[in-house]
Amino acid sequence: MIQYIGIERIKEIVRRVGAAKFMEGLALEIEADYRRWHEFDKSPRHAAHSPVGVIELMPISDGRDYTFKYVNGHPKNTASGLLTVTAFGVLADVDTGYPRLISELTFTTALRTAAMSALAARWAARPSSRVMAMIGNGAQAEFQAIAFRHMLGIRELRLFDTDPRATDKLIRNLAAFGLEDVNIMRCASTAEAVRGADIVTTATADKRNAVVLTPEMIAEGMHLNAVGGDCPGKTELHADILRRADARVIVEFEPQSRIEGEVQQLDASFPVIEFSDVVLGAARARENDRQVTIFDSVGFALEDFSSLRYLERLHRDIGGSQPKLDLIPPVRDPKDLFGDLLSGREQQQVRVRAV
Repeated sequence: MIQYIGIERIKEIVRRVGAAKFMEGLALEIEADYRRWHEFDKSPRHAAHSPVGVIELMPISDGRDYTFKYVNGHPKNTASGLLTVTAFGVLADVDTGYPRLISELTFTTALRTAAMSALAARWAARPSSRVMAMIGNGAQAEFQAIAFRHMLGIRELRLFDTDPRATDKLIRNLAAFGLEDVNIMRCASTAEAVRGADIVTTATADKRNAVVLTPEMIAEGMHLNAVGGDCPGKTELHADILRRADARVIVEFEPQSRIEGEVQQLDASFPVIEFSDVVLGAARARENDRQVTIFDSVGFALEDFSSLRYLERLHRDIGGSQPKLDLIPPVRDPKDLFGDLLSGREQQQVRVRAV
């Protein structure tokens, strides 16, 4: 029987732990795995694109455990009452090839994306950062706001979305969550939202090369958390922001980011820093308070590997209901798979004839 984490179970786990503490714990798990970067067999995700979206598989292994995530991205889904992103994942033993956990990853992807954003900002943003602009107030926004408040001490959120209803939703949810110590400001434009911000998070959904941020919006010392550009032909930053002389661009896995990240706009020789080099001390995310730092986030399989192992541990430690799936047949004879398809009567006939 395979351990299974479905929608109700993940909600139970997150509520028991608390969303903010869940993301901080997950960030620590991700950071620990980035510190052993060279142990992993890595590759860019496999993507099947269509005019309306993308379906991707994201595999990775450290030689002991293997994981993959199935994830889609369909921005037009919301017009039909469907989610833009859905996902599930598998954690398996390398030695036997047997899966030991199947889990939803729709909620978990939102949680791990925010955890990774806040983790990267811990390394790259100025320690004094207290004001964050949120451009794009859709499904990812609450997770980002909570993670940055909890992990970086953000105390002012400046919000803008082209759909005012998305901002309404975000404000309601943050109030229900209890962010009383955070000053929340609704802004009339992107330019107004980023004015005076220490950190700017962009999390828009349109599958196109958009210009959400332009060079004149970027102030000295800002940290940009570019979350929305995550597939070929989908970007959010004007290319000249990346080309700034004082800019440092941090990516998760360079071969994947060159295809899907903001840096897809630039020549392959444009210099980037992999996040693993930052945590391992081979590179600095920020040299001084005047630099502009950019986390070009596309989401990488290692973060889902960390998430699935983190979920497996919490699932076990929290206890309670632990549903399982009969995914692997418990065969009596591993060389006689067909025999287990026979009915009880047919199996009895086989035994009689064997005698």
